[in-house]
Amino acid sequence: MDKDYLESVKKQFAYYKMLGDKTIAQLSDEQLFWQYNSESNSIATIVKHLWGNMLSRWTDFLNSDGEKEWRDRDAEFENDITSREELLEKWNAGWQCLFEALNPLESADLERIIYIRNQGHTVMEAINRQLAHYPYHVGQMVFIGKMCCDVNWSSLSIPRGNSQAFNADKFKQEKRRAHFTDEFLEGKEE
Repeated sequence: MDKDYLESVKKQFAYYKMLGDKTIAQLSDEQLFWQYNSESNSIATIVKHLWGNMLSRWTDFLNSDGEKEWRDRDAEFENDITSREELLEKWNAGWQCLFEALNPLESADLERIIYIRNQGHTVMEAINRQLAHYPYHVGQMVFIGKMCCDVNWSSLSIPRGNSQAFNADKFKQEKRRAHFTDEFLEGKEE
């Protein structure tokens, strides 16, 4: 059961990374830095925040507090990334840090207590916390991407008007055990 949990969360994180990758790929450089207003974040700012959070939470996460002393969370919301290349470096470095921390975990690790801002979490609770946090921000990225691309947006899920055909195809198949991300991540797992 716990091994299934670890495999499931790895696939879910990989799926949300893929959604972010596909969003970034559809946008021009200018659109990556676009803000709706001064109180909203650009995709570049969201990426910078995710990068800072991921490095802080997952670096040496079994032994040191997830809110590292070197993290400057407030600076993560300063829109100072200057290029697509820099944005992608941060995006990929954050996810790499996460997967390097998750991949060696064993079932027995899930009940270990770790700390985030001095609050004790089991490893499973800490994973769940981030599995809610990262998709929240990836969803923001997708929403911004859809606003920027308008009718040129290439859907990342079931395109409008295709639900019946999609479901008909699924129900033609035999019942089986599968993870919802399998069809999207084949050959793409971290």
